[in-house]
Amino acid sequence: MSGFVEKPEPIQVPGLVHLHTGKVRELYQNEAGDLVMVASDRMSAYDWVLPTEIPDKGRILTQLSLWWFDKLADLVPSHVLSTELPAGAPADWEGRTLVCKALSMVPVECVARGYLTGSGLAEYRESRTVCGLALPEGLVDGSELPAPIFTPATKAAVGDHDENVSYEEVARKVGADTAARLRQATLAVYARGRDIARDRGIVLADTKFEFGFDGDTLVLADEVLTPDSSRFWPADQWQPGRAQPSYDKQFVRDWLTSAESGWDRKGEQPPPALPQQVVEATRGKYVEAYERLTGVRWS
Repeated sequence: MSGFVEKPEPIQVPGLVHLHTGKVRELYQNEAGDLVMVASDRMSAYDWVLPTEIPDKGRILTQLSLWWFDKLADLVPSHVLSTELPAGAPADWEGRTLVCKALSMVPVECVARGYLTGSGLAEYRESRTVCGLALPEGLVDGSELPAPIFTPATKAAVGDHDENVSYEEVARKVGADTAARLRQATLAVYARGRDIARDRGIVLADTKFEFGFDGDTLVLADEVLTPDSSRFWPADQWQPGRAQPSYDKQFVRDWLTSAESGWDRKGEQPPPALPQQVVEATRGKYVEAYERLTGVRWS
């Protein structure tokens, strides 16, 4: 089993039609046909959306994405039209809401990897490949790759795993021209993000993007280069050959798999509520990532 431990009821706002409840975001459409994305404080782990929220998480994801969209604008346009709060929306939506252009979304998670870890490491250990791409011998957990690679995945429903696929599979799914454009844009955006993060003492190990089309124009959508969509490691603690400390939900994962939680990840029961110290430590990591990347104090 997986999915929502407690699926929230979407807030009804006059003039907005609720379209979808995701792991983190609520998606609406306004009367002009634009999309309204609201980032919640929900936390997901091991294919579950947990019953405990992380304060400020939705605002951090939104504000960090906006910062990155600005840094990436010369490479690829974003879907953001406005940050203005829709009329009648709750005051709590302030800072976590984006009004976005409705796009024809590409049904592919566009993943870029500059370092070997996670599902890429698992595949490498079996076949010396990642998404069918051959890699040299001798790499370990946390190794920097000879060059960044494009390792796409299929986008899964809430509660399901994204599944890594080959570039050839993407080309069959969306066409050779679109596949080539996705790969080029993904690697260009990753390279820009990697270099900016490196200057701020952070390793961008890997990340995932979503793209859509506005006519013939490829547009960057959803969130970008956040702790939810990326693996950020402190550069001064990077040490290949072991799991790296990271700016993400690692405190949550570690507690859920600990004896203290009492939760069986492979069982039928949903995960329990998080203790306050795990909530605070996780929030602290999100705040630290925001502050180190942007140079702006979170308030």
